[in-house]
Amino acid sequence: MMNLMLVSAKNPFKRRSLHHIGNGLNPYEQAISIIGKTLAAFDEDNLIPCFGFGDLSTRDQDVFSFNPDESYCNGFEQVLSRYREIAPNIQFAGLRSFAPIIEMAMTIVEKGGGEYRVLVVIANSQVTRTINSQHGRLSPQEQKTVDAIVEASKYPLSIILIGVGDGPWDMMEEFQDNIPTRAFDNFQFVNFTEIMANNISLSRKEAAFALAAFMKIPSQYKAAIELHLLGSRKANAPKRVSLPTPSYDSVSIGSSSTYDNQAFGGYLHMP
Repeated sequence: MMNLMLVSAKNPFKRRSLHHIGNGLNPYEQAISIIGKTLAAFDEDNLIPCFGFGDLSTRDQDVFSFNPDESYCNGFEQVLSRYREIAPNIQFAGLRSFAPIIEMAMTIVEKGGGEYRVLVVIANSQVTRTINSQHGRLSPQEQKTVDAIVEASKYPLSIILIGVGDGPWDMMEEFQDNIPTRAFDNFQFVNFTEIMANNISLSRKEAAFALAAFMKIPSQYKAAIELHLLGSRKANAPKRVSLPTPSYDSVSIGSSSTYDNQAFGGYLHMP
């Protein structure tokens, strides 16, 4: 299983929203395409459940389904198609937390009988930290995200965060290295923008990105086996239920910059 989250469009992409849908691929579409090509050989049924979050309907509390009937996307081509249909019409909310999408991944792992899964998070900024957050202390959204990462380490689940745009990413790097209460090292951060800015050929950039994204998977899978997480069931597993795909009548992000500093999220699952 692979899962994908797409968050926040506040950083400019050629003076446009990072979610701008045009003739060329935006950074999210680029990342999804590379991930799709990388994982094509490992996909058995080509069915990918996708979810979004961070809009006015979900904020930092819920996720919504990419498809109205909660059906899975049929391959990465449909993932991209649905993303292109949804993104221009989303109205973003100000708060962002990765906890709901991580909990949704745990829910799917549990429903799948404890099979090993990988959650890929694509974001252009980290979890919300308000000006009222005390120095040296986590914001409520940061704390819930840390708690979700720790809880996810009790499942056969790897989490990969892919950063697009300028970030900031300091807290995501902290999450990668300094959450000592996890059962195993289940979180990896990859700076997509930094890798793609290297002065090398496009094919080498894509290969470097794919390697950085999935380099920890073998050791994480081994840890899940050694901890006897595969096939295990949890009585207290999260029971996340997605909201319907949002529908708005007002302006889209493509026609206004009002929502460029807010968040959008998507979640992808691939067997």
